[in-house]
Amino acid sequence: MIDLKYEDQGQLQLVDREEVEDEDDCFEAIDKLIAQGINAGDIKKLQDAGIYTVNGVMMHTKKSLTSIKGLSEAKVEKICEAAEKLVNVGYVTGSDLLIKRKSVIKITTGSQALDELLGVYEGGIETLAITEAFGEFRSGKTQLAHTLCVSTQLPIHMHGGNGKVAYIDTEGTFRPDRIVPIAERFGMDAGAVLDNIIYARAYTYEHQYNLLLGLAAKMSEEPFRLLIVDSVIALFRVDFTGRGELAERQQKLAQMLSRLIKIAEEFNVAVYMTNQVIADPGGGVFISDPKKPAGGHVLAHASTIRLMLRKGKGEQRVCKIFDAPNLPEAEAIFQITPGGIADAKD
Repeated sequence: MIDLKYEDQGQLQLVDREEVEDEDDCFEAIDKLIAQGINAGDIKKLQDAGIYTVNGVMMHTKKSLTSIKGLSEAKVEKICEAAEKLVNVGYVTGSDLLIKRKSVIKITTGSQALDELLGVYEGGIETLAITEAFGEFRSGKTQLAHTLCVSTQLPIHMHGGNGKVAYIDTEGTFRPDRIVPIAERFGMDAGAVLDNIIYARAYTYEHQYNLLLGLAAKMSEEPFRLLIVDSVIALFRVDFTGRGELAERQQKLAQMLSRLIKIAEEFNVAVYMTNQVIADPGGGVFISDPKKPAGGHVLAHASTIRLMLRKGKGEQRVCKIFDAPNLPEAEAIFQITPGGIADAKD
């Protein structure tokens, strides 16, 4: 087991983008398009639209690029051709992909049992993926988010991400004073930890999406390792009502989720999002309290790993792997402590 306390009680030193080795960066800076004959004015237009990397250009359709003010179809064609010379968007071998997967960082949850549930050897919330946690109120979703705000800032050798955290709050449940005891538990300076968290409160689904667009500028300049959205569905359930607006809601939700996975892959960050549950009358007579995650199939297919949280006895909570591409269905018990998420005490 990795000891999660500092040996020398030293403070984490975050490295600047310039000091990070090239192989650690998953993206090519958009400025490199200048060398391919694209003028600086057009690059500024892309940045104003929230595109700060060459990879980001390739993640947009030509139709969406031509909708950017000042970019004609001819200009977009030229930009895409230049981007293709810098980024490989074709086939790669399985061996190449395996090497690329070595850049994945797994961030500790604070509980060894929960980490082992999320990966036998070095488990945790992983980068390049969306991890969704759903459950009733008081099941530990936001407490896990607060713990991850701190553990992400631990050095890599201590099972952290050595990076900053972006927190988008749609329910008003983020508490900076909650971060202080968690930071003290990990032997970190609470003030420095809070300085490395950027926070935004979203009030509408449009505001939430615009906040995601604005993140690209920050993530291209500073070493972020975690994006938290708590919760991803709340504003959609408020802003869209009734069956008549359901199709539009799911379409807008799909666009939001597509943006999240692009952020995860473009900047090698972990995305942790919480989700609410809804009653499931058709859940079956053998289930005492049938509930299912909100968001339907759109949200189900977008999440890489889905975790179902439920209450246990006292401060204990149970986490179950609901869906994952590489993990078996299993459960782990953890506990909510003043220092955040920790292993359950018998």
